Amino acid sequence: MIPLHTIDKSWTLFLDRDGVINHEKDNGYIHTRDEFIFYEGVLEGFRIFKQHFKRIIIVTNQRGVGKGITLPENLELIHQHLREAVIKAGGLIDAIYFCTAIDNNHPDRKPNPGMGLQAKHQFPDICFEKSIMVGNTFSDMQFGRNLGMYTVFLPTTKKDVNPADERIDETYDSLISFALALPADKL
Repeated sequence: MIPLHTIDKSWTLFLDRDGVINHEKDNGYIHTRDEFIFYEGVLEGFRIFKQHFKRIIIVTNQRGVGKGITLPENLELIHQHLREAVIKAGGLIDAIYFCTAIDNNHPDRKPNPGMGLQAKHQFPDICFEKSIMVGNTFSDMQFGRNLGMYTVFLPTTKKDVNPADERIDETYDSLISFALALPADKL
């Protein structure tokens, strides 16, 4: 269990992107800003997270760029749109790290810890033992485990996952349901 009552401004929240913040495409990639559609409640969730966490970091595998089917400039436009919408809603994103490698063994491709180590390099105050990784795949959960984080699984795209899996600390239906589970007395 994640000690939600102990979360304060010394904690960091790591979030996957597709399937957590926005709808995934079935067997495909989000190529353009128009295809990037927020899940209901996500922007409110970011506002809540800003009140609880010191850092909010997005870590996302973006193999479509590496395959040449998603343009790098479109990925940048998607992330610009994401940041602007979150800020407008009263939230914050400290950094977005992405890995475009197609090789599963690349050190930055989740579940490998490279993007987390990049975040720690940029923000030395990050303590992985006081961090939570929220994702919708076992790759996300293993990424969190590889760095010593707590993990939250969202079954947004994989409904048949066993929540008792050792890589999962807690399961919530959506990002907003996790945000709303945070203690209100910390606000």
